[in-house]
Amino acid sequence: MDILKVRDARDVEQAVRAAIASEQPLEIIGHGSKRQIGQPMGTNAVLDVSALNAVTSYEPNELIITAEAGAPLADVMSLIDSKGQQFAFEPMNTAALLGTPEVGTIGGMIGAGLAGPRRIKSGGARDHLLGAHAVSGFGDSFKTGGKVVKNVTGYDLCKLLTGSWGTLAVMTEVTLKVMPKPESERTLVLQGLDDVSANKAMTAALGSPFDVSAAAHLPSSAFRAGTEGPAEWLSHEAAITLLRLEGITASAASRAASLVQLLAPFGAARVVEDAASAELWSVIRDVRPFAAGAALGAWPVWRIVCPPAIGGTVGQQLARETGGDVIYDWGGGLIWAALPPKADAHAALVRERAEAVGGHATLIRASDEVRRNVAVFHPQPSGIAGLSERVRASFDPKTIFNRGRLSRSGVP
Repeated sequence: MDILKVRDARDVEQAVRAAIASEQPLEIIGHGSKRQIGQPMGTNAVLDVSALNAVTSYEPNELIITAEAGAPLADVMSLIDSKGQQFAFEPMNTAALLGTPEVGTIGGMIGAGLAGPRRIKSGGARDHLLGAHAVSGFGDSFKTGGKVVKNVTGYDLCKLLTGSWGTLAVMTEVTLKVMPKPESERTLVLQGLDDVSANKAMTAALGSPFDVSAAAHLPSSAFRAGTEGPAEWLSHEAAITLLRLEGITASAASRAASLVQLLAPFGAARVVEDAASAELWSVIRDVRPFAAGAALGAWPVWRIVCPPAIGGTVGQQLARETGGDVIYDWGGGLIWAALPPKADAHAALVRERAEAVGGHATLIRASDEVRRNVAVFHPQPSGIAGLSERVRASFDPKTIFNRGRLSRSGVP
């Protein structure tokens, strides 16, 4: 396999133009931490942007950071953390789930667009991307967006790059909005609720005036018995429901006390503070109960997005029908499902259940063989699929970038 390691944006231009001339598709990678997500690609040439790894500008007072696409995500997050700041959308770390080293990059974070528990309050990665420099499938560099929060320079094309899985352009630099970290956080823990009752509790909490920033539920599970966790309840089979409040200490504590009273009909809630709370939410964010090195590591894992208020019903039915295990985030709007191994990873059933409620499902973890035979990303309706293809072709007319990653036909 040919590996093309580029040093700067000009190198990227030259590599892309050469690929266009020879009609050689390129697989775009930083450190390759998410290569296992998507349809297996047939290309034998890799464009490696890991050397584009500098933080080119960071202005804490302006809440803006600009970094090259290959900048290690862990280093960037450590840098902004040192200034008491964070990416408010809580980007997911896929290392535990996929069983890969923790080597994700800023470009990979944007390309995947996988937001964590605070998505329900702060939006997704696209809502925090202010601008980008990239190279199109024409071999030309382009700039989209800017370095200000209120950008009115034209079409916000950089939003399209978020969640595009490297199929539109090769990002070389991105500018992101950062936010102050909350002074304190409190998490309410309810134990023993079934999926539907937990869904009702999460809905009530999110509909309250107490500014809940995350809501998740781990059902009781024989599969996860003995799972190591940051707190004693994660190592038991009992179901737990988690609700997070953030802000200045006095406010977080007061709102937590009020929410405990509101949720009294669902049981007595225990309150967990600060560091212990943060560790709990990192477990949810990174789906660590389904980690590749844990009991369910050999099972395929689906990411299902659906209307939050009925998530408990959907997940409970799916677990019952397949004998699988589920975790809920986003107040029930995001279901992670680990299902027993099967040739098609239960794709037909999962998609049928998701579509019945207006949702969609993505196969995040599965073997190469399964991913060759199953549509990893949810098939789009014909009208949307046509629009997506026209957008892709306007960026990359010869399908040079990550050909075949989004669909088995090789055309997204």
